[in-house]
Amino acid sequence: MPESRTKRSDALRNQQTLLSAAAEVFVTSGVDAPIRQIAAKAGVGVGTFYRHFPTRADLITAVYRHQIEECAEAGPTLLASTETPFEALRRWIDMFTDFLVTKHGLADALRSDDTTFTALHAYFLDRLGPVATQLIEAAVAAGDIRSDISAYELMRGVGNLCVGRDLDPRYEPRRLIAVLLDGLRAPR
Repeated sequence: MPESRTKRSDALRNQQTLLSAAAEVFVTSGVDAPIRQIAAKAGVGVGTFYRHFPTRADLITAVYRHQIEECAEAGPTLLASTETPFEALRRWIDMFTDFLVTKHGLADALRSDDTTFTALHAYFLDRLGPVATQLIEAAVAAGDIRSDISAYELMRGVGNLCVGRDLDPRYEPRRLIAVLLDGLRAPR
């Protein structure tokens, strides 16, 4: 019995190590990075990799589900710890933008026809939409921003501004996202 528990904890540790390695590799090499590169970064063999993640889509889904959770959990924390609801929204949008633009290919993968990514996109919206709504409603109630934007529109707008960054190094989506956020400010 203890031996099987050890195997389970080793397997879980390997999986977590692979997820961490994949997240790091995705930042530098994109979601299409070679599996061997991810396995090497994790210090495991390719066979171990495939035991945990039979397909690339399985890996991407696992990595991004974890990161979606981090982004979702950050919203209420920011709302409680920042000076204004607008500042909480701005910081959350910065985190959301980092999530999208530092993961080369994520925005494109989420827009693909692959059923795995379709489910991930739905999870993405289900988890992050309510957080964005909470932040927007707090900023509206404080008089910081206009009331005519939905969470979906804001998230979609930011996501669309992030698409294509990898194709043109002169393009900096964060600058345009700052313009978008300035445009949300309530008239004073």
